[in-house]
Formats: sequence, structure tokens, C-alpha cells
Amino acid sequence: MNGTVNFANSYPSENDLREAHQRITPFIHRTPLMTSQMLNELTGAHLFFKPENLQKIGAFKIRGALNAMLSLDSAVLANGLATHSSGNHAQAIACAAALRGIKAYIVMPHNAPKVKVSAVRGYGASITFCENTPEDREAVVARIVAETGATFIHPFNHYGVMEGQATVAKEMIEDSTEPFDYLLAPVGGGGLLSGTALSAHYFSKNTLVIGAEPEGAADAVLSLQSGSIQKAPYVDTIADGLLTYLGDKTFPVIHKFVSEIVLVSDQEIVEAMRLIWERMKLVVEPSGAVTLAAIIRHKKLFEGKRVGVIVSGGNVDLGNLPF
Repeated sequence: MNGTVNFANSYPSENDLREAHQRITPFIHRTPLMTSQMLNELTGAHLFFKPENLQKIGAFKIRGALNAMLSLDSAVLANGLATHSSGNHAQAIACAAALRGIKAYIVMPHNAPKVKVSAVRGYGASITFCENTPEDREAVVARIVAETGATFIHPFNHYGVMEGQATVAKEMIEDSTEPFDYLLAPVGGGGLLSGTALSAHYFSKNTLVIGAEPEGAADAVLSLQSGSIQKAPYVDTIADGLLTYLGDKTFPVIHKFVSEIVLVSDQEIVEAMRLIWERMKLVVEPSGAVTLAAIIRHKKLFEGKRVGVIVSGGNVDLGNLPF
């Protein structure tokens, strides 16, 4: 894939982000900033972790799903919501729909983690399984939308979702006693990274934003380097939440406001995941550990700096841990 992107696209404003935060605040947890002396010593940096694994549904995705849903009127929502997702956005849409008392139609790959499938079912959503390719996900959800009249909310390539995800970094900036030198977010489709970049741009202009990506799903780093949306040369990573590629809404924001995207190996992700479990007592999934893995791998970049670290989620299959 070589995506042609319109870099003149508009993107959410500062006021859009403020309104999104106000809209979703009654329904989410304001997760804390956490520190670890041991991890500071290990990395030589001053790390401030935002544990979105403690968020409702166990991941940041509820923020974007809620904002997108709450931005729509009742008539539009009458036939329910639909989406495709490997797990966390699926749970977020299912949860948001349950809060509103409407139906949710979720398309999930047949090999999605069982813990995430069970959680989606627990919210009362209807699940349709598909092949684990973006093309099949999109084809199946399009058929369901045509049959049901449900409103489709894309997992990341949606400005309402981006605005909601931006509230993670907005809270970090507000809750920090001093500005961050860096903010790190994982990157899959780019909803969280683009939202993080917008929050830094509007609320902490001297903070640099860096994306962290698995080597086995290295599309975003190639996209940033080439200036157009690229597919990864191969896809093979433990970080199941980061398997997709950037969208035509997320990429222009990332291209404009993200300073760098760094890669980590699966082994480094697992080691970082174990450190967070053991040292911080936080249940974190592989996708949520890529940011710490990136800091450990690129220690010289972050030494002596104040670094905000987004731990994106904790929906991990406890019967299938990688350590």
C-alpha cells in the first residue's frame, strides 16, 4: 500500500479536545501518574507512567469510543453501533453501546485473544468473526452496517475517536508538576499517537512526541520516513493491538506533529512487560509495554529527561503469558 494523503486536511482543534474531555469525564477514570524508582535508575530518565490498563474496559480505547458516540444524536444511534477490532476498541464500543442502551455489532478476527472476545460478549454485543486482515474486517463490517443500519465507528481513523484518545496526554500534561521533555505512545492505527501529538501541540508546545512500534508491524516508521502511508514489510508481533496501519486522518497529524517513531523487538516488549508486572504491580498487555521497551532500547535519547509514558492497556490472557 502506498497511500496518497492530503496534508491540507483539517484536524481537531484545541477546543475540540477540551469539549471531548468534558464530554467523557463523567464516564471514565482519571488514571493517575505513577513512578518507579527502579525503572528510573534502569533507564537514567525520570519516567511518569499513565496506566490506562486501570481505565474502564482495561484500556484507553473507551475514551475515543465514548466521545465518538456521545457526539452523535439519538436518531443516528437508534440502530446501534458497529465496528471492527481485535479487542480493545471492540470492548470500548460494546461498553459505550451498553451505557447508551443500544445494540453493538462487533467484527473480530477469529484469532482475537479469548479474554477480549469474552469481554465483548460480556457487554452484550453481537460478534461476527472474520479473517485477520484489514480488507476482510472492512468487508464484513460494511455488510453488517448495510443489513442493520448501525453507525460505524472506526477504531482509529475517526476525528471523534482521535479527540477522545487525546485526553490521555491532556490529563498527563495537566497532572504533571513540570512540563515533559517527551511523551511516548504506542502506535498501531495512530488514534492514540495522533491524539497525543495534538495534546502536546496545544497544551505543552515544547514537549516532543515519539511513537513506539514493534519491529513486526513497522508500517508507521516507514510511513513517517516516506511521507505516505505504507504497509509493514512483514507482520509478526506479540503486540496484537498494534497490527494495523495508519489512516488518512491519523497519518497527517502524525506526520506534522510527531518527531520520531522508534522500533522495538518482541523480546524487548516481553522484557518491558515483565518489568511493569514485577516492579509496578500493573497488569499490562504487550501493546501497552512497547513504550517502556522503547525507552530501554534508546536510553541515550531519554537520559536525564522527564518522560511521560502511556501504558495503553492491560487486557491480557492470563493463561497465555509470554513469561
